[in-house]
Amino acid sequence: MIPELGHYALILSVFVAAPLGLLGIWGPASGRYAWMAFARPAAQALWALTVVAFACLTYAFYFNDFSVSYVAQHSNSQLPGIYRIAGVWGGHEGSLLLWHLMLTSWMLAVSLFSRQLPDEMVARVLGVLGLVAVGFLAFMLITSSPFVRLDQVPADGRDLNPLLQDPGLVFHPPLLYMGYVGMAIPFAFSIAALLNGRLDAAWARWSRPWGTVAWIFLTMGIALGSWWAYYELGWGGWWFWDPVENASFLPWLVSTALIHSLAVTEKRGLFRNWTIVLAISAFSLSLLGTFLVRSGVLTSVHAFASDPKRGIFILVFLAVVVGSSLTLFAARASKVASVGSFQPLSRETLLLLNNLLLGTAAAAVLLGTLYPLIVDALNLGKLSVGPPYFNAVIVPLMAPVMLLMVVGTYARWKGDSLEAIARKLGPIAALSVVLGCIAPLVAGHWSALVAMGLTLAFWIILSSLWDVVRQIRSTSQWRSTPWSFWGMHIAHIGIAVTAIGITMVKGYETERDVRMALGDTVAVGGYTFKLTGIRKEQGPNYVADRGEVQLLQGDRLLRTLHPEKRAYASSSMPMTEAAIDTGWTRDVYVSLGEQLEQAPNEAWAVRVYHKPYVTWIWGGCLLMAFGGLLAAADKRYRRKKSLAARAL
Repeated sequence: MIPELGHYALILSVFVAAPLGLLGIWGPASGRYAWMAFARPAAQALWALTVVAFACLTYAFYFNDFSVSYVAQHSNSQLPGIYRIAGVWGGHEGSLLLWHLMLTSWMLAVSLFSRQLPDEMVARVLGVLGLVAVGFLAFMLITSSPFVRLDQVPADGRDLNPLLQDPGLVFHPPLLYMGYVGMAIPFAFSIAALLNGRLDAAWARWSRPWGTVAWIFLTMGIALGSWWAYYELGWGGWWFWDPVENASFLPWLVSTALIHSLAVTEKRGLFRNWTIVLAISAFSLSLLGTFLVRSGVLTSVHAFASDPKRGIFILVFLAVVVGSSLTLFAARASKVASVGSFQPLSRETLLLLNNLLLGTAAAAVLLGTLYPLIVDALNLGKLSVGPPYFNAVIVPLMAPVMLLMVVGTYARWKGDSLEAIARKLGPIAALSVVLGCIAPLVAGHWSALVAMGLTLAFWIILSSLWDVVRQIRSTSQWRSTPWSFWGMHIAHIGIAVTAIGITMVKGYETERDVRMALGDTVAVGGYTFKLTGIRKEQGPNYVADRGEVQLLQGDRLLRTLHPEKRAYASSSMPMTEAAIDTGWTRDVYVSLGEQLEQAPNEAWAVRVYHKPYVTWIWGGCLLMAFGGLLAAADKRYRRKKSLAARAL
């Protein structure tokens, strides 16, 4: 009866979410306090019911209840316990339940941590989120229930996709989904502000920390997914411009623009309509990503190859959300006037330019992702848009973003002069150019693209460090400096660190695909790789050919690497497990391919890489997330309710 209990919990959730949506929105409009007071406990009850449903599905997975169709499709009695739990979100139905769990968790957080906000605003926000929850509950109950029973119970399950049997995939989907779903919070705040008719600095201040926290989760989810693809797929790549990767990158670009636009709205009362559009767009792109993953319109290692009818349901839901939001925006936008003005050279202008560049980058990625699908849908042939297009479009857009983000932090609000900015940034610019041009020579050979990338990275790092020094020198109580100041600079330095990693690995990585017999060696990147043995190894639900590859530098043995080629009992496709020796400034990477010859002349296809500074890509993402955390924790977002009420 455990699966039935989970199913009933989802049904009961509809009878909580629907009143929450209706009363949460209608209560403030009619001035009925009892309806507004219903919002917080209803959100908490909705979360509790979702936890019950999720726990029931987890129970079914952990204890191998193969009478449940979803469990039989995505688990196996030989599957290790941790991957049985991860199997809960290893397919379409379970990942949708995880999506809903994350949504209700955000709703719980709003109900608990927004007590300083007016009850009218909280009720509207939770009401909007309640209506979103109704949409996804309907999707699950009508087309995608994870609790469907089988008439004939199999003796064992089909097993979890071998690609997903990895520690990284235990944590990657929850992090990514927290970011995806978290975009619903600034969306809900924006809709609530439109319903209220008051888009002022207070609304931006309330919405900004929630948007920042969602951005943190999205950043970490994307970074973890990139790292997983790097070490798990055996290709040595960290970003493939896969359509599903793009589906997560799109809301990240727009949400990055959003949190900066919210800063202007909070500080100066400007860009209100633009901020609303960004909030709607960020959540809409998250829903679009859900559609792409579940519609069956694309093939990807990240996608759930699902029934296209489900994709139609999500597409209709997306159209309803976007259409109703934009209709409300169109009705209220003309009544929202920005206050204040600013000169052409000011912090506001520079932030707006960066917003436009990020928006253009998102549009370019969206075009490259959807255009092949549109061409295919219209029966105009098959078209592939790959890395050459995306690299050619994104790099020219991101370079000015990196340039302007520094100038924007040094420019004054309302207006500044070119001479004043040049005096502050001139020496930093000169030093950045010198370091950026010298560093490639030290690395090996000079390259214009590498020099440009490193110059921009040094430009950000040096300017951030100098601004910190100025703050400490000019403020006697510098320890009381707002956390958002430190968070901003740490996040910006994180972008620079990631840029260094991308620039160096793209400019100086080396790889070789070779045939290696036992005792053979190959030299790559100043290291020597020697294949000394291959032996069979039995795993919990697989058999592996485990290589022994000595990593040498000169005559000195650094370590022995153990790449694997695994054959899972449930899959005919062999899986590659790369072996990586990681250092601060480089990775050396070995991947075992197919067996080319049998013993006694045993030989294997082996791929070896030397990747300088590749770990800096993910290290920079950690810094970005930490900087965002400091910014979201700024004490001005924890003001008392009386102050918030006066803002209305």
